[in-house]
Amino acid sequence: MIQLLEFEKPIAEMERELEKLRAKSDSQNIDLSAQISEMEEKLAQTRISLYQDLTPWQRVQIARHVQRPYMLDYVSLAFTHFCELHGDRHIGDDKSMPGGLAMLGDRKVMVIGHQKGRDTKENLMRNFGSAHPEGYRKAIRLMRLAEKFGIPIVCLIDTPGAFPGIGAEERNIAEAIGYNLREMMLIKVPIIAVVLGEGGSGGALGIGVADRVLMMENAYYSVISPEGCAAILWKHRKHAPEAAEAMKIAAPDLKKLNLIDGVIAEPIGGAHHDHAAAAMALRDEVSQHLQQLQTLAPADLLRQRYEKFRQYGDWRGK
Repeated sequence: MIQLLEFEKPIAEMERELEKLRAKSDSQNIDLSAQISEMEEKLAQTRISLYQDLTPWQRVQIARHVQRPYMLDYVSLAFTHFCELHGDRHIGDDKSMPGGLAMLGDRKVMVIGHQKGRDTKENLMRNFGSAHPEGYRKAIRLMRLAEKFGIPIVCLIDTPGAFPGIGAEERNIAEAIGYNLREMMLIKVPIIAVVLGEGGSGGALGIGVADRVLMMENAYYSVISPEGCAAILWKHRKHAPEAAEAMKIAAPDLKKLNLIDGVIAEPIGGAHHDHAAAAMALRDEVSQHLQQLQTLAPADLLRQRYEKFRQYGDWRGK
């Protein structure tokens, strides 16, 4: 059963009313087909209008939904023959940053991303999707391996941010992320990054330097969480909805600002309502962009990637 968010309660009430009508029709053998059809039509229209006009904060809530598909869900549904590779060859293996070789259709790819957990035990193992330094070092190791064999790279981003603990600081999390930013700019094979849900700060950017940056329709990508921004500017987390609106962190806003290259449509209500449909949409969009990128010579690929990120923040008033 899908867990409903606060703003979805009107839909839940209408669904309950519809179930009551159907139950009454069956139990009392009364023809209520006209009322049922009317309610079904009203429910469909309400659902469409609600999800077509989501606020940035509502998208953040959907992006964090506990039943939303995570990185390995997309790997199992959109990719085939996934072979996970482990370890950074320095410290160990970070389970919050799985990666390995896979097939996307008939194309070999290296897929890397953040993985969250479904329950407390898995969240502890996956560190709630917040990678350690060794996760980012593993990621760049796998990218170099892909470059060596001419294999394109797909990065699936879903993290509230890199892990800020003492151990991560001792092992130099900032250096690991900064190193990835520089090295990804120089990788000579196509790179596509997709923000699946949360795209938080440097934790997201550490695997986000790509030729194409895409976002799922209800994902967000931001330098800080709405709650963190609200705590700084308004001194209270309750202003998170205003912060989300002001920061322009939702996919439609980022596309208008040319900070991302595309928005991948989700099923009505969000990807958690239909994992398979969301995965197929991601597969088709990533395949299309890879087909375009693989026609480019390495020099042109690197030049376009450099120019793409150089234009970030370029603003010209009227």
